[in-house]
Amino acid sequence: MISISSNLNLMIKAVEKASKFVIRDFGEVEKLQISRKGPRDFVTKTDKRVENIIIEELSKTKKNYSFLSEEIGKIKNKDEENIWIIDPIDGTTNFLHGIPHFAICIALQSKKEIVSGLIFDPIKDEMFFAEKTKVLILIIKD
Repeated sequence: MISISSNLNLMIKAVEKASKFVIRDFGEVEKLQISRKGPRDFVTKTDKRVENIIIEELSKTKKNYSFLSEEIGKIKNKDEENIWIIDPIDGTTNFLHGIPHFAICIALQSKKEIVSGLIFDPIKDEMFFAEKTKVLILIIKD
């Protein structure tokens, strides 16, 4: 069995909750509200909702951690040494065009160093994650 940290476990739960809205909205992409952040840079109502859900979920346990998020920007809390880094929909242009290649991304930076990261593809239901100082040993038995 793989042992993961409480931080990574929290990240997994946050993306799983947020992904329900991504999947629903992806099925109704033609009805989404879209606005421009800049030339060829779009933000959807889904981006904002997913970002808010992730921030809310991560804050339940780690109330003092700060945030750096694509849509909101910086949120400074008491703990500025630990920062959640969030991209609610990495691949928004694909999402908008109904192309099922995008992901929800979260990382945790601690003392200016990334210590864990997670990428979740809600359409394929695939999750990739890594943690610093964790070694995975796979034992295959006959």
